[in-house]
Amino acid sequence: METKMVNTVTGAVSTADLGTTLMHEHIFFGQPGWEGDQSIAPFDKKSIVNAGIETLNGLKDLGLNTYVDATPNDGGRSPEIYREISENTGVNIICSTGYFNEENGMSFYWKFRSMLADVVAEMTELFVHEITVGIRDTGIKAGVIKVASGKNHISDYEKMVFQAAARAQKETGVPIITHTEEGTMGVEQAKFLIEAGAAPNQIQIGHMSDNVDINYQLDVIKQGAYVSWDRMGLQMLMGCPMDEVRYPVLLDLIKRGHGDQLMISHDFIISFAGRPLDIPEDFQSVIASWHPSNLFQTVIPNLKKHGVTDEQIDTIVRDNPRRIFEGS
Repeated sequence: METKMVNTVTGAVSTADLGTTLMHEHIFFGQPGWEGDQSIAPFDKKSIVNAGIETLNGLKDLGLNTYVDATPNDGGRSPEIYREISENTGVNIICSTGYFNEENGMSFYWKFRSMLADVVAEMTELFVHEITVGIRDTGIKAGVIKVASGKNHISDYEKMVFQAAARAQKETGVPIITHTEEGTMGVEQAKFLIEAGAAPNQIQIGHMSDNVDINYQLDVIKQGAYVSWDRMGLQMLMGCPMDEVRYPVLLDLIKRGHGDQLMISHDFIISFAGRPLDIPEDFQSVIASWHPSNLFQTVIPNLKKHGVTDEQIDTIVRDNPRRIFEGS
């Protein structure tokens, strides 16, 4: 398939120029409600920008070319900040349009509107506008659509978001990336999106690394979607298993020939909104490798140690991200 142009925060780039790509990360994230705590924990744009520049410059030195920020509209998405970081590092940053799940997002606005309006149509209009025209008055266009569901279910509200995402994906041709809660509902997400009209090869089911059941992995792959192992290094928190349990399953998928439907990332958050998080010492050592550099410093060496070839690794970190944006 011919190359396509991809929206980044500094303008459109060719899929041929995406290079090594992390498909699910965060520069800045705020749990809904953080805005009300700014009298104590004010928004510090300068520190967020500086932390982003430092992190992405380090990743660039390791070989990273493109960073997909999976922050939805209700998670503190900050496209102007992403643009400043991208301009200062030369790393492509792709930002999202979309909404988080009902429990952890900011759903009341749309649930209230649904009593009087066709919310799926309104969300579709929003997503398409942010992809084709831009986000607010920034002129920055989203390059992916982010959706999410809860643990063990997809709520009626979440189904509205998924339907709108599928419609917007069909109209604009941009990928859909998802959040699954504690490794559940990946198969159901893929089926629902496909039935709603989304292209299977432009769907990335997220946080698949949270479920080490090989049959669960294979069932998602059968839908034609990408399985995103995007919490590598994040262990023992939010239902995440230890990496030592993950690696045998990841290696099994590659050895079975499914490397062409795999993504690897971390779901790392460079800066949190609100008050600093006080992480217990017991957990600090467990999540010491939860950082985007983990791909280069730990994951790839571990895969190579167990026989994964350079060609197979390039397929996962370079070819698959390109292909999901091309729809090839």
